[in-house]
Amino acid sequence: MRLRVEFTTEPFDLDEAPRHAVVAREIVQGAELDAVDVGPFGNTAEGSDAEVLEVVGELLRRTLDSGATRVSLQVSVVADGQEGEPR
Repeated sequence: MRLRVEFTTEPFDLDEAPRHAVVAREIVQGAELDAVDVGPFGNTAEGSDAEVLEVVGELLRRTLDSGATRVSLQVSVVADGQEGEPR
């Protein structure tokens, strides 16, 4: 099964990326995920169910430890052969 994760971390800081946002970016960019898109207000990545679920657990632990007060995320099943499109 293929999954897509979309997430944000808070609090936001428009002047400088907070530590928790930097940690989140490092986690998804260092994982074996596809279609990674890291932006200032939202992040997405896709991969196998096992990899995405492992990354989500690490993301929650490490961003909260790094000062995040809220992590909002959504995980969707991606239809076979339709990267980026939830089924």
